Amino acid sequence: MEPGDAARLGPGRAARALPPRLLLLLLLLLPPPLLGRGLRAAAAASSSGAAAEDSSAMEELATEKEAEESHRQDSVSLLTFILLLTLTILTIWLFKHRRVRFLHETGLAMIYGLIVGVILRYGTPATSGRDKSLSCTQEDRAFSTLLVNVSGKFFEYTLKGEISPGKVHSVEQSDMLRKVTFDPEVFFNILLPPIIFHAGYSLKKRHFFRNLGSILAYAFLGTAVSCFIIGNLMYGVVKLMKIVGQLSDKFYYTDCLFFGAIISATDPVTVLAIFNELHADVDLYALLFGESVLNDAVAIVLSSSIVAYQPAGLNTHAFDAAAFFKSVGIFLGIFSGSFTMGAVTGVVTALVTKFTKLHCFPLLETALFFLMSWSTFLLAEACGFTGVVAVLFCGITQAHYTYNNLSVESRSRTKQLFEVLHFLAENFIFSYMGLALFTFQKHVFSPVFIIGAFVAIFLGRAAHIYPLSFFLNLGRRHKIGWNFQHMMMFAGLRGAMAFALAIRDTASYARQMMFTTTLLIVVFTVWIIGGGTTPMLSWLNIRVGVDPDQDPPPNNDSFQVLQGDGPDSAGGNRTKQESAWLFRLWYSFDHNYLKPILTHSGPPLTTTLPAWCGLLARCLTSPQVYDNQEPLREEDSDFILTEGDLTLTYGDSTVTANGSSGSHTASTSLEGGRRTKSSSEEALERDLGMGGQKVSSRGTRLVFPLDDNA
Repeated sequence: MEPGDAARLGPGRAARALPPRLLLLLLLLLPPPLLGRGLRAAAAASSSGAAAEDSSAMEELATEKEAEESHRQDSVSLLTFILLLTLTILTIWLFKHRRVRFLHETGLAMIYGLIVGVILRYGTPATSGRDKSLSCTQEDRAFSTLLVNVSGKFFEYTLKGEISPGKVHSVEQSDMLRKVTFDPEVFFNILLPPIIFHAGYSLKKRHFFRNLGSILAYAFLGTAVSCFIIGNLMYGVVKLMKIVGQLSDKFYYTDCLFFGAIISATDPVTVLAIFNELHADVDLYALLFGESVLNDAVAIVLSSSIVAYQPAGLNTHAFDAAAFFKSVGIFLGIFSGSFTMGAVTGVVTALVTKFTKLHCFPLLETALFFLMSWSTFLLAEACGFTGVVAVLFCGITQAHYTYNNLSVESRSRTKQLFEVLHFLAENFIFSYMGLALFTFQKHVFSPVFIIGAFVAIFLGRAAHIYPLSFFLNLGRRHKIGWNFQHMMMFAGLRGAMAFALAIRDTASYARQMMFTTTLLIVVFTVWIIGGGTTPMLSWLNIRVGVDPDQDPPPNNDSFQVLQGDGPDSAGGNRTKQESAWLFRLWYSFDHNYLKPILTHSGPPLTTTLPAWCGLLARCLTSPQVYDNQEPLREEDSDFILTEGDLTLTYGDSTVTANGSSGSHTASTSLEGGRRTKSSSEEALERDLGMGGQKVSSRGTRLVFPLDDNA
């Protein structure tokens, strides 16, 4: 090494470049003048290196403190929501103890969220001095991730959204407010799945299928009507805002339709909870609950179809027939694909629980059931479908098939698990709604738009309920009375689904205005309409104290399966006959084939399949079907129809089911003796209005005689 090499090594490295022995030899060989200069240079370099090391250590210490502070704020934000839920639960107990019904638990959660939001908004200090605006005029678009070079060190930044020029200097500086603002994907991937799955898993199919035609009409046709009426009315409101100068950015017709789709998602959780507590009329409960369950699925697919509407040409917001029909095709494709995916996942879970010994390990069985159900939502989203639709029909399929295969412990655990998750997730969302009213950073309050939205949803709900009810009553023996129609009109609350759809995209000015308006509508409907449910029931003379699981008398014609059932006249509508025929065909197929394949209940496949399928039938039939003295039943989740007169034949043995209401026993004569057996399915005769027609079964295969009068 030359004498000048130490200086070329750079600051902070001269003293560390040479080993100690070599350094001592160098000191002895160097002349005194050069030695002095070398020592001074080494001292200066050592001092500079030490200063650099101290600066780096201070930066690392500051980074560690900032990370620790961020972790502490994360814990505080989560603790805030847990305390809100705890306080809500205690207040719910107090209200139930005092029999207070003017405010539901969701309204309580929202009130507590509002209080905490005010405290966080105006009671937490701002942390200024760490944010700085930098101009980047060379780029014409925003990037999702940026790498910024700061003094030779690279830092990664992610995009959080667009800020209007007038709000650049008023960006929220409170770290605590930022922490309590969740990523919208948290609502869709974490909080929504248990809410939607519980709706399908706890569905009372007995009353659901009795009103299936009306429910489908309200959910599909009614939601579409409501969407287009609200969208067109809001487009007029937007034009008015533009004329009076209250519209500061772009707001297209497709944005209005999108708002109509998300705000058409009803969530009468408050009304249904009061109905359940008071045991209100089961038909009314089924209509409201069934509409709300399917309505959420239709609203989310409809909103996705509107977003996918892309006309050809320069004007991407003009009407284009090709783009319109493409959006309709997207709607049908997404809905049918999501439905298929949910049903297939439920079938796979049923097969796994049937052909394995998981029932010997209830913990593993419950864990698999939980993971398979939740993965349905994520799988549908990953494949480009809608997780809400998939997980809804997965829940219905799980309740119809998989529930039969679970052990007693797993049945209880799955019901309680999803009930608790549904309760916590729903109240968490409503707490966050109250919190977001003050902590959300991108609110756009427009009085004209808000008032117009309230008027539009009222008119849209009226056009949804009353005309459809009129046409449905033309095909129903038991009419939907005016008191039912008024109650359904009154109970059109907006809730968690509308909020989740609105908060998912708040990047543009139009979406921010939609979110703010949606939040105010949800708050108003939950507090005002939810609180007025009990007086409205009394004012409309709707009966309460009805047991939802009680069968109606045999001659009671107030419960229907489809809108097409009823006595047919000579010129009866062919559509009514086809609807009943299709439902009977599905019921027979499900009883004879699907139930035996997917569950431990139902007739043996050896008696329903042809003789040449004997090997396959023996492989797919569970041994429990032959061994069990009483076939497994699905408790309250498998009651599609009430039991009527039904004759089953096992070879030479005859099973006769008593058609009287409330009787679910059947006697059978076997060659080796006699035993009592429970009927695993419910007949269709009384509910389909078949009168004196004979329902027979040969080899346990249900055969429904179908003629022109069916």
